[in-house]
Amino acid sequence: MKKVAFDNNKYLKIQREAILKRISKFGDKLYLEFGGKIVDDLHASRCLPGFKPDSKLEMLLGLKDKAEIIIVVNGNDINSNKTRQDTGISYQEEVERLIDTYREAGFLVSSVVISFYVEFGSVLEFKTKLENNGIKVYRSYKINGYPQNIPLIVSEEGLGKNERVITTRQLVVVTAPGPGSGKMACCLSQIYLDNKEGIHAGYAKYETFPVWNVPLNHPLNLAYEAATVDLNDINMIDPFHLEAYGVTAVNYNRDVEVFPLMRAIFEKIYGQSPYKSPTDMGVNMVGFAINDDDAVIKASKEEIVRRYYETRLKIFLGKLNNEALDKILMLMNKAECKPEDRKCVAECLKQYEATKEPTVAIMLKNGKIITGHRSNLLGASAALLLNTLKYFAKIDHSINLLSPSVIEAMQRLKVGLLHRKHVRLRLEEILLALSLQESTNPLAELALKQIPKLIGLEAHSSTILSEVDRTTFKRLGIHITEEPENYKKQLYFKS
Repeated sequence: MKKVAFDNNKYLKIQREAILKRISKFGDKLYLEFGGKIVDDLHASRCLPGFKPDSKLEMLLGLKDKAEIIIVVNGNDINSNKTRQDTGISYQEEVERLIDTYREAGFLVSSVVISFYVEFGSVLEFKTKLENNGIKVYRSYKINGYPQNIPLIVSEEGLGKNERVITTRQLVVVTAPGPGSGKMACCLSQIYLDNKEGIHAGYAKYETFPVWNVPLNHPLNLAYEAATVDLNDINMIDPFHLEAYGVTAVNYNRDVEVFPLMRAIFEKIYGQSPYKSPTDMGVNMVGFAINDDDAVIKASKEEIVRRYYETRLKIFLGKLNNEALDKILMLMNKAECKPEDRKCVAECLKQYEATKEPTVAIMLKNGKIITGHRSNLLGASAALLLNTLKYFAKIDHSINLLSPSVIEAMQRLKVGLLHRKHVRLRLEEILLALSLQESTNPLAELALKQIPKLIGLEAHSSTILSEVDRTTFKRLGIHITEEPENYKKQLYFKS
């Protein structure tokens, strides 16, 4: 029996036990800051084969009766209409999506905290919308000198200015739509304000990466740095942990920088700090569920190379500067991996040069590479999908899976009614066309049954994809990368 690289069931068990143990350490209440994603943690699932994207949500479900959720969003991100790079939706929309997701799972979502609060129009509008839908909204303000000016921070003019969030459960999960939202400041504020009410509250942090009990330059931790290259996070040995225990543990710069503040706040409120290091604050058991380190190393190196291509694309689009690429190249050197390790890339570019048409290539689990090219009828992504499904279903390549009448009807809709410029069918449209014929065409039905086999496959595009195709690839579970090349040399190529 093949050994699974990451034991997800073991992880759920030991992680839940660790959180319950941390709750008991403080007695009244624990504010648990959630770093990264509670749902759809695709980075973790790519680097840790066997880790399920919603593992953290599943783990929390076992604590559902003890827990409630606070979502923190930065008012500046609302005003700037900041969007998540992975989904393309705004932070406001992500807050709404998270509320719906947690409520559907059965969690109590008690409130939203708007940090760095200022009475701007868009912030006020968002606050009003949430309140009109029954969501309590609390205001948290910028503290000058944070996090260095501890006397000001731990005072009525600092944390004392914020509105105290009324909570009713023993475990309060504090999460956010993205980094820089103010989760830790929210937790600190609640500890300070709860103490004034006679409530003994504690703090812990649950962040999957970096993994504190694997080496600093392990590819798993290097992949985290590659994933956060836009934040300039830096993995480092926790100096406080080394001094206190003589044990090497990995943390990252932001937690190390803020630890003196956390320790001072606990000392000022309770007389002493329960933690001697940033690593102590964490409650992350992911490193103890790794079964096959070699498999994790391989998967993490593949992720670093993916991030290399993603970084090149973002630089081309003006979303990152060239320093980000320098850092990715440095991380690749440390991890001993290179762009050529991504096997689907070479064949994609080779076919692109031969045809002079946009090309997408996908590598199957058996190492075979299948390509798709743009034609008068299909976009390259759509052609790739059909070719791959035919291969899996053992359907002869010369057989047309789609009825000409269905294709013509969809083209008429696109051009005549929707006024689209291009008649070529895209990835999502091909899936819809196959679905329309599923009940009348046995081959279409057979092809659709192959879709689960696409999950986890590696693909590369010779040109920048449309947003629609990019999103559909992700929904299919295909790990797609792109060349920073705009085939038509046009500035606007979203559709």
